[in-house]
Amino acid sequence: MEFAIETIGLTKRYGSLTAVNKLNLKVKRNTIHGFLGPNGAGKTTTIKILVGLLRADEGVVKVLGHEICGDMPEVRLKIGYMPELPKFPKHLRGWELLDIYARMYGMTEQERREQIPKLLDMVGLKGREKDFIGKYSKGMQQRLGIAQALLNDPELVILDEPSLGLDPVGMVEVRELVRNIAKEGRTIFLSSHLLFEVEQVCTHVTVIHKGVALASDTLQNIYSMFSGTAVLQVELAEPSDAVVEALKRFPFISNVEQEENKLTIELKTRDDVRPQISQEIIRSGGVIVSMNLKSRTLEEVFMQLVSKSGVEK
Repeated sequence: MEFAIETIGLTKRYGSLTAVNKLNLKVKRNTIHGFLGPNGAGKTTTIKILVGLLRADEGVVKVLGHEICGDMPEVRLKIGYMPELPKFPKHLRGWELLDIYARMYGMTEQERREQIPKLLDMVGLKGREKDFIGKYSKGMQQRLGIAQALLNDPELVILDEPSLGLDPVGMVEVRELVRNIAKEGRTIFLSSHLLFEVEQVCTHVTVIHKGVALASDTLQNIYSMFSGTAVLQVELAEPSDAVVEALKRFPFISNVEQEENKLTIELKTRDDVRPQISQEIIRSGGVIVSMNLKSRTLEEVFMQLVSKSGVEK
């Protein structure tokens, strides 16, 4: 399988500091791959190596099937990149900025006339393209940065902390943008320290800490890496010992606790067994008021990964 991004033993040092330590990374094509880790984990350093802004000290780096050795324009033309907190000249208007970048890509006047309005509409800046960037909110500037990253119709889009500093509304807008970009058949490599953001939008995740990759897999497999039960919370119309005894007979239930009319059911499986449980409750004479499955969160998995990694915090 040809990967959009592949690194083997990638290492980058700054003096005595090892920013990236023997990183093995594989990003499948046509996925939204989250690159997750706290500030200082080595995410931005890795990204700068991928786009040719830094050279690795050791290891192999392949992007879109090409091995990267410093600046390679033929590869960069296939990559869209938005850096962390992009800064644009405030005296330019939104469309002017995109026009300048498009000229740098060598796009013709006809291509610019077609592509720029399309992108401004996609990122929600239609009608504001003639405003000065200095009047844009932080969220609008982030969206303009995403439009800039898509100008060259890239196969791979790399976004470094795209939701950094945004309010909740802005974060939702950026997440929706990312999903829409992925629907066009592009691979997205999204770096973030915001676990909730990654959990909401990504299909695959690599967790990095102190330059070391702790895990890399589908989001579901990352969840399943650690033992621990999922918990189903059920509220009944009234307490029922018969329901409790019936549920305890299921092999995939490890424990059932009853507090008045509320049941806490610990599961041994991550399969969705709610239909079987609800049917058994009804068969046993119970009436369900509510049912809530409390699954493991990415934050819990991340903290366990870090605590068990042996990497100095």
